[in-house]
Amino acid sequence: MTHPALPTARLGADGPLVGVQGLGCMGMSEFYGPTDTTESLATLDAALEAGVTLFDTADMYGSGHNEELIGPFVRANRDRVVIATKFAIERKEDDPGYRAIRNDPGYIRAAVDASLRRLGVDVIDLYYMHRRNPDVPFAESVGAMAELVQAGKVRHLGLSEVTGAELREAHAVHPIAAVQSEWSVFSRDVERSAVPAAAELGVAFVPYSPLGRGFLTGSFQDAEQLPADDFRRTQPRFTGANAKANDALLEPVRRIAADRGATPAQVALAWVHQRAQVHGLTVVPIPGTRKRTRLAENTAAATLELTGAELALLEPVAGKVAGDRYPSMANTQVERE
Repeated sequence: MTHPALPTARLGADGPLVGVQGLGCMGMSEFYGPTDTTESLATLDAALEAGVTLFDTADMYGSGHNEELIGPFVRANRDRVVIATKFAIERKEDDPGYRAIRNDPGYIRAAVDASLRRLGVDVIDLYYMHRRNPDVPFAESVGAMAELVQAGKVRHLGLSEVTGAELREAHAVHPIAAVQSEWSVFSRDVERSAVPAAAELGVAFVPYSPLGRGFLTGSFQDAEQLPADDFRRTQPRFTGANAKANDALLEPVRRIAADRGATPAQVALAWVHQRAQVHGLTVVPIPGTRKRTRLAENTAAATLELTGAELALLEPVAGKVAGDRYPSMANTQVERE
């Protein structure tokens, strides 16, 4: 399938206008096995030419490496690129397994300065709280984020993996432009509270992992097929009996793809794009890829319209998925300061 120029959509009531499909850059630094810097940088350029303007990173991706990697691209195309990054997940160089959730104002102020320095820009277009520390009131954490807007370091605010109640509470402190959470044919928990709240408040939704971390594309059937350092090996949905059961759930995705002359990835992405019509809100998925070929495949899905019958075939899939999205987070620390 070929694709015309990507349609555009606005993030929030007065947020930036972006291509209706963005690009997740995380895998260009770590988590998904060996990386190829040359191809990753070429993919960034190809994305921009295809109409992708929202580029998503975070300070914890590669412990800052990802921001440094895409920084020159962002600076070279500053008037065309909307850069989103995140804070809140603290890592330590001397302890690879360490994770802590930090939402305290002092940490936020230090984190934004570090991200600005690594990206080499004067202002971040969209700054997300990556995860919520419930011990820190939104009046403090979102209040500190709002101060960054007032200081000219950040243009718009976002939240990641929050409930509808949390979104409402944060939005009352300062307008939230976008919520980022996992949303796909396989993962629909957000539809219970976060999506209705976003629709009510006029907040855009930015689904990450809309391709189920590659599982929905058929690129692997079991985590054992992945490189030894690929973090998907730790995710319950992709291992053992769960992987076998979940692969069988992809049969309608494959059938629709074959009937439409599309790929399973395009069908899965088209489903996510059509959530905008179903729920009455702006939806801008950010599939991650490091390859230009995958990028072209993904952007073509933005204009693929699934029929009512096809959507009905996909409707029951998420309710049958075996396994949790993540392994136990029991060792993750939640810190106030």
